[in-house]
Amino acid sequence: MIKIALDAMGGDHAPAEIIKGALLALKEIPDINLVLVGDPAQINKFLQKGELCPRLSIKPATQAIGMDEPPVSAVREKKDASINVAMEELKGRSVDAVVTAGNTGAFMASALFKLGRIEGVERPAIATVFPAGNSRVLLLDMGANVDNKPQHLKQFGEMGSLYAQHVLHVANPRVGLLNIGEEKEKGNELTQAAWELLSQAHINFIGNVESKEVLTGGVDVVVCDGFVGNLVLKLAESIAARIMTMLKQEIAKSFLAKIGALFLLPALKNLKKQIDYDEYGGAQLLGVNGVCVKAHGRAKAKAIKNAIRVAYESVKEDIVECIKKEENQ
Repeated sequence: MIKIALDAMGGDHAPAEIIKGALLALKEIPDINLVLVGDPAQINKFLQKGELCPRLSIKPATQAIGMDEPPVSAVREKKDASINVAMEELKGRSVDAVVTAGNTGAFMASALFKLGRIEGVERPAIATVFPAGNSRVLLLDMGANVDNKPQHLKQFGEMGSLYAQHVLHVANPRVGLLNIGEEKEKGNELTQAAWELLSQAHINFIGNVESKEVLTGGVDVVVCDGFVGNLVLKLAESIAARIMTMLKQEIAKSFLAKIGALFLLPALKNLKKQIDYDEYGGAQLLGVNGVCVKAHGRAKAKAIKNAIRVAYESVKEDIVECIKKEENQ
């Protein structure tokens, strides 16, 4: 059984949607145990009689970190915050992974303070899966580091390649460097120097890729610095949401459009599923000594369930040990 600590107090819809997501995950994944970390009084308000069982338990935490609190100071001052208690459980190996929808900065700070970096990893990276045609592409870093050095991008490529290979089950994943052009000479000093290092790494580096290639399926792992990566992530989320809003608005304009939508309903549902962030669950913090998954702050039950699935698959494939072996070679 794989045991996962779930920060029940983190996120815009905590603890109600966090608990709903936990219950969904228990139904879909038979070999997991979940630990709800947070205020027992608040958690119990959203649990029915009999839902607490050997596979679902509560670990008390008397404090919580808000979405708008300063991350580092909050982590240091609130020793009994739910995210800190969850990370302590992972540090002590009482659980195998941590999942939260809470404050991203606090999530990262707590992971670094409690777990530390894998030896040899200079900067952890947040890795996010994007839909790309009939496949998936992994982007990193999505915002863990605003400023990076070429060596960091090389390590992101190595960690991303390992994640794609072992967790996403992509044979010999193609790794590309996000840039403004495909030619080696394109980009700024960071990307030009990173190109040289990535080309020497023991990965299937295919060179520079432009942003238009991210969603076409021509690459499996896309490497960039955290500043650029976060912009890509936020823009992609907003475009996906806007597409669905525009479709609904156009369909509502006429009776014929509504009739046509009935025939297109299966295709529209499939489109929504492909671009729905909730389907992809959460982003993993690669490079720390433990499996740590961050769901969106607005995550509801389905997204929480899928974030738990991401954590489960990462533990099952022992991704932390894979990265340790790579970095210690």
